[in-house]
Amino acid sequence: MSAATRASLYLGALSSFVSKKKGRARQVSSSTADPAVFVVDDDQAIRYAMEMLLRSVNLPHRIFDSGAAFLAQYDAKCRGCLVLDIRMPGMGGLELQQELAQRGSSLPIIFITGFGDIPMAVEALQNGAFDFIEKPFRDQELLDRIGKAMEVDAAQSNRQKILQGTRERLARLTPREREVFDLVVTGKANKVIAHQLSVSQRTVEIHRARVMEKMEARSLADLVRMQLEA
Repeated sequence: MSAATRASLYLGALSSFVSKKKGRARQVSSSTADPAVFVVDDDQAIRYAMEMLLRSVNLPHRIFDSGAAFLAQYDAKCRGCLVLDIRMPGMGGLELQQELAQRGSSLPIIFITGFGDIPMAVEALQNGAFDFIEKPFRDQELLDRIGKAMEVDAAQSNRQKILQGTRERLARLTPREREVFDLVVTGKANKVIAHQLSVSQRTVEIHRARVMEKMEARSLADLVRMQLEA
């Protein structure tokens, strides 16, 4: 059964539900910053079928009928994943992917492709897409890929938060404390650092203690990890 046929069956079963949900964008998440599945497809039947599917598993989602409509509400803080039709009138899927890349988006993209679209799908993957799925596809197959994409995005978002926190703590160090930090993470002893900075060993110990406190580090290993992250 083709995706369009399946969508039509869904619509038949949900005609009263669907009739109340017209518009350029359906949103069932409080804001674009909330983790959600963003769907962009010009086919109304597919959009409504996708909405039913995502509702059935309680996945927050926002659905758009074009790349332009999505970009009009796009927020750089968008988290989750983007399910994107590769062929659409106006701005196509590849063009939207390129525009998002230029805006620095790291939102994982799953492309929906049809017969004969494999070369385009390969190009999308080469440009950083997370995955692609070929029509017709099983609902569970799509949900599995969405789940993996959202896991990847959550992990990436967590890494970004950790990195931001590390950079903010580094910015709180005084110039001298930063010098001590840079030398400590190379494994140099306090005595060696004191000689290199022409200060007393006690002074180095004081600065080192302040560095540990400001960086919220419990050990030298923590400091080294933070230095690598930053």
